[in-house]
Amino acid sequence: MEYLYFLSFHVISILSWMAVLFYLPRLYVHHQEHSEKEEFVEVVKIQEYKLYKYIGLPAMWASIISGGLLLYLNPSLLGNGWMILKLFLLALLTVYSFSMEHFRKKLESGACTKSGQFFRAYNEVPTLLSILIVLYVVTKSVPVVLSIFILLLFAFIIYKIATLKK
Repeated sequence: MEYLYFLSFHVISILSWMAVLFYLPRLYVHHQEHSEKEEFVEVVKIQEYKLYKYIGLPAMWASIISGGLLLYLNPSLLGNGWMILKLFLLALLTVYSFSMEHFRKKLESGACTKSGQFFRAYNEVPTLLSILIVLYVVTKSVPVVLSIFILLLFAFIIYKIATLKK
């Protein structure tokens, strides 16, 4: 029974973490595209800081710790290929999350050279990773053809967003 409570907490913390990973790059888009409006940028800087530090980082650690606890309570999951791939995608999602802090600091100091267009395209990464993670967890398998299709679809979407002309 306690496993289900930990699983519930894990899902809730993931929802919080993903909300930040979906929204923070959108703030970066506005930050870059309205950089000439100093008052606006100062407000966005506060939002970026609080969103990452007070919600994103704690939710990320809560997700990782609760997921580790679930694996501790059910170590047989580690014998499944889908779980190993899920953990790999989680590592990529964690790197992505830390990259959000890297870009936040660059934006805060005015040293970021990335465009709003870059952040629009970069914003697709957590969507791609979360779709694959959910697919593997729900199906308890790695549907190779579907995974390749999803990867190619997102590669195309990211390419189109990155090369979109205003």
